[in-house]
Amino acid sequence: MFPSIRWRITVPFVVLTLVTMLWITGTVTDQVRSARLADMREQLLVQAQLIGDAVAERLAAAPVAGSLDPEAQRWAQAVGGRVTIVHRSGAVVGDSAQAGSQSREAQAWPEVRRALNQGETAEASDVEGSLRMAVPVRRDQEIIGVVRIVLPLGEALAEVRALQQMLLWAALGITGLVLAMGLLIANRTARPVLQLTAVANRLADGDLSVRLQPATRDEVGELTRAFNRMAAEMQAQMETLAKERGRLAAVLENMADGVVITGPDGHVRLINPSAARLLDVTPTGAIGQTFAQVVRHYQVIDLWQQCRRQQEIQVGELELDRRGIFWQVIVTPFHEAEEQGYLVIIQDLSRIRRLETVRRDFVSNISHELRTPLASLKALVETLRDGALDDRPAAEHFLDRMDTEVDALTQMVQELLELSRIESGQVGLRLAPTPVSAIVEPPVARLAAQAERKDLTVTVNLPDDLPLVWADAERIQQVVTNLVHNAIKFTPEGGRIEVRARAGVGHEIPANSQRAAVTVDGDAPVVIVSVADTGIGIPARDLSRIFERFYKADRARGSGGTGLGLAIARHLVQSHRGAIWVESVEGKGSTFYFALPAIANGERRKGT
Repeated sequence: MFPSIRWRITVPFVVLTLVTMLWITGTVTDQVRSARLADMREQLLVQAQLIGDAVAERLAAAPVAGSLDPEAQRWAQAVGGRVTIVHRSGAVVGDSAQAGSQSREAQAWPEVRRALNQGETAEASDVEGSLRMAVPVRRDQEIIGVVRIVLPLGEALAEVRALQQMLLWAALGITGLVLAMGLLIANRTARPVLQLTAVANRLADGDLSVRLQPATRDEVGELTRAFNRMAAEMQAQMETLAKERGRLAAVLENMADGVVITGPDGHVRLINPSAARLLDVTPTGAIGQTFAQVVRHYQVIDLWQQCRRQQEIQVGELELDRRGIFWQVIVTPFHEAEEQGYLVIIQDLSRIRRLETVRRDFVSNISHELRTPLASLKALVETLRDGALDDRPAAEHFLDRMDTEVDALTQMVQELLELSRIESGQVGLRLAPTPVSAIVEPPVARLAAQAERKDLTVTVNLPDDLPLVWADAERIQQVVTNLVHNAIKFTPEGGRIEVRARAGVGHEIPANSQRAAVTVDGDAPVVIVSVADTGIGIPARDLSRIFERFYKADRARGSGGTGLGLAIARHLVQSHRGAIWVESVEGKGSTFYFALPAIANGERRKGT
């Protein structure tokens, strides 16, 4: 009814005070009125008896009508009202109000009739505000007449009304005082509640540090202290929840697996960055969308729907396309706060699958590479045992063949050990500002004779203004040697091989290159070295794996070599914070590139 606690406290007190004062006013007024009327009755009775005693002898003498008017007027002045003297016959023998009048109807007054007939004092009052009393006059126990006095009540009632008015004003004054005191007390009582409300609103808005100092020791003070304890416990719980949520958010933000949480209706409620990256969506755009709209892979959607139907954990390994994307998806139903949801975990196993493929190829390739020389050694040993030892020229020939196979095995082991050392970082690099010519020309010169035997044209194009590079010259020469040797090996007779170098910047390195984990910035200077041939080229399906250990394209299956050269070259270039890549068209030739960080102009002059 009242929205404010102040009025709920004040109004009942004011109403109670007002009702009480009105009741007191009415009660006191009635009592005063009754007391005043009682006094007037007693006074009238005494006065009427005095008048009766005074006119008793004349009444007994049977006076005529109007003969006692003078006495009636005299007594009326003394009484202050109307005095009427009635004979026992009913005749009015004296009347102060009708002196000289012939109309005297005493029998019309009931109080007179009662006094005459019953012999007792009778009184009456009328609406005009007068009190009438008729007292019988006796002589020798015989009623000889009646004295009637009519006294107006105006003055007496005016006094009562004045008292009533005074009491009403007093009631209003007291009610106003109670209202003021009630508002004061209510304000003092409500002030802590209002302050507590303001503090609670600030607490609801997130200000958990706000507190209210208790100002009293009463129930409100106890409520304030209880509220402060509640706020402190809430703050501690919120801080704990914030820490837990922060840890959970950190886990979700940094975990490699994708996490998606959906509601029972299939709308996405949470998605972490890994899942957004795997599904190629933005986290903000995915929230609120349906699971099918976000995932867009029917295999994953079917797995989620199956979990929804069976309410059991569903695990599936899915190969999404022919690009080698392989996921393991785990869908788990859960219940939280009486609400059901589904947790979807997406694990990208593509790299593990590729590593498994590399492992299988490694085992296959090294088995193939070891089987050929071992089979040759086995055959040569058996031939020697079968009698070739007695034929010295044949025995020496077989021993030379065995020595060649042993050398091939030794080279393979040495390259494996070197690759292992490079991959583990055990090979120290002596980096120094190095001219590009110092890492390109010596390997080309060493392989010139081999190129001439196949009638190949080898050209070197190195601009004079090339910047210096940070490099270990011996290691990078090994890279150039490998690339030029492969070009010679897979280029038919009469072909061409061109070694070039040019200055560039980091953003020219293709995104699909074999680059170091920490590489040059996009605007940093680099030197790009290329080895192009007009050979048989590399099939497109082999380009992404050509730098793997022991991997050989179909063109190299029948050629010699261990299949480790390009893997060693990749690791050496990456250890220089560089990148290596290839472009090839089958049947038209290949071009291998590698980029090394260059030295800025000021550093170049200092280095030279």
